[in-house]
Amino acid sequence: MSEEARLRDDICRMAKSLFERGLTGGSSGNISARLSDGRLLVTPTGSSFGSLDPGRLSLFDADGRLIGGDKPTKEMPLHSAFYETRPTRTGAVVHLHSCHSVALSMLPDVDPENMLPPLTAYSIMKLGKVKLLPYFIPGDPAMGDAIRGLAGKRSAVMLANHGPVVAGKDLEAAVYAVEELEETAKLALLTHGLKPRMLTPEQIAKVVTTFDVEWD
Repeated sequence: MSEEARLRDDICRMAKSLFERGLTGGSSGNISARLSDGRLLVTPTGSSFGSLDPGRLSLFDADGRLIGGDKPTKEMPLHSAFYETRPTRTGAVVHLHSCHSVALSMLPDVDPENMLPPLTAYSIMKLGKVKLLPYFIPGDPAMGDAIRGLAGKRSAVMLANHGPVVAGKDLEAAVYAVEELEETAKLALLTHGLKPRMLTPEQIAKVVTTFDVEWD
């Protein structure tokens, strides 16, 4: 099986898993993943993660021109911004409308510079600091501009009242990271107002240094 065929199958397989576990519903969410020659495979607009066709994924050349497949997601500005600002560290981008993450983004006491409280080591390891961006209408190119404004310093952002966007070194890493974001958001909501014991600054620093986490 060629690299492209394998990646097409992997995108559809992982998307279906996310859909079946309720991490994004209907035709919401989108995934992109980069091939070794710089071409990009992207989930089409209006498609459901539960029934993607590998042969109909949108295909872009290394210069960002659509060269095959169906019309791509309208959220391409989100994806392009991560590939542009983190070119050596981004092999895939996943955007979901996961329930707990969206709910957490609506709370007034969330820190916009680091929206996830330090409840476990795993969110720190996989995500670093998650920046909360303001609300944008879906498909607004300004979302991409907001990510470019971070100058590559975040691998994960949360679009307020919308959903998380996570970049990873490859498809598997991006999917695992966005799943961790959703689980941590769920923990944050379950413990909200209960004064849970969080990781101390010393414990956070140990995780950051041990696992070489981006923490600027």
